[in-house]
Amino acid sequence: MADTQKTINCPACGKEMEKVFIPSQGINLDICTEGCGGIFFDNREFDSFDEKDEDISAIVEKLEGKKFTKQSENITRICPNCGAKMVKNHSSIHKTIEIDECYSCGGKFLDNDELVKIREEYDNNEQRDEDIMRYLYKEVGQELAAQEKAYSEIVPHRTYVRKLFYKLTGL
Repeated sequence: MADTQKTINCPACGKEMEKVFIPSQGINLDICTEGCGGIFFDNREFDSFDEKDEDISAIVEKLEGKKFTKQSENITRICPNCGAKMVKNHSSIHKTIEIDECYSCGGKFLDNDELVKIREEYDNNEQRDEDIMRYLYKEVGQELAAQEKAYSEIVPHRTYVRKLFYKLTGL
């Protein structure tokens, strides 16, 4: 989805968000500079800012020295771009940071300071991907082993059943 050009209101506090042009990426980010300090990323914009080596100086500059009101994270937030309900998701397998995502348009909303915390988790996407793969192999492997065990208890002689199936079907 293209960069949102319209003025939008913050999904957390309702204040008008400021368009902040990020020259290195050529995009406008929507930052709640007068309310809660949250940031709205249009579809795929977040990937340009989640690693330590990516420039966030324009974002830091806009938020620097300001006091922001903490907003309740228990309220379902509405996407300021398309109006769909946003869903809470963890930013990583560590499940320490919860961000709001819109499954309709792909937008992401981060509360104040969440971008900095996310950037501290991994040095780059390769480290993040390796951690995810280790987690998936561990979780999926355990689940598959449990399914195999349950299946073998139900059908202890799978080879016999397979041969019978082939014999009956003529395959």
